[in-house]
Amino acid sequence: MTSIYDFEANTLDGREISLKDFEGKVLLVVNVASKCGFTNQYEGLEELYKKYAAQGFAVLGFPCNQFGNQEPGDAKEIATFCSMAYRVTFPMFEKIDVNGEKAHPIYKFLKEEKPGILGTEAIKWNFTKFLIGKNGQVASRHAPTTKPEDLSAEIEKLLKN
Repeated sequence: MTSIYDFEANTLDGREISLKDFEGKVLLVVNVASKCGFTNQYEGLEELYKKYAAQGFAVLGFPCNQFGNQEPGDAKEIATFCSMAYRVTFPMFEKIDVNGEKAHPIYKFLKEEKPGILGTEAIKWNFTKFLIGKNGQVASRHAPTTKPEDLSAEIEKLLKN
């Protein structure tokens, strides 16, 4: 059975890492953008990360420019923005596509495992969130309008399992 741990991704600084490095952790995978109406969710994502990291939780941010050209920067610009504007410390990855033929394999997996409303697989906008259980399987999918802090109870439940 395929799990999130079967994939690799490049960090913002270009290092390829295996998601196997996160095995046994609860993960929140989010496609992010620096010029989006939901960009202020970086703050909530960072708060979740700090609150639960010691218990085995991580946020994984994947910048994406497929929605309204809201992530136009290169890796260095994205890293600077995240650091300066929101003091992001959770792992950030290279800019990727989440939809279409060039969609990153991680997102192909996530969308197949947890389709959206009416079974549609496409990501509709930035800050779509996927919660992954300790077993590497997708537990839930959340719309961009779902605030990070609204996921606390579900994260706590997954951390106990």
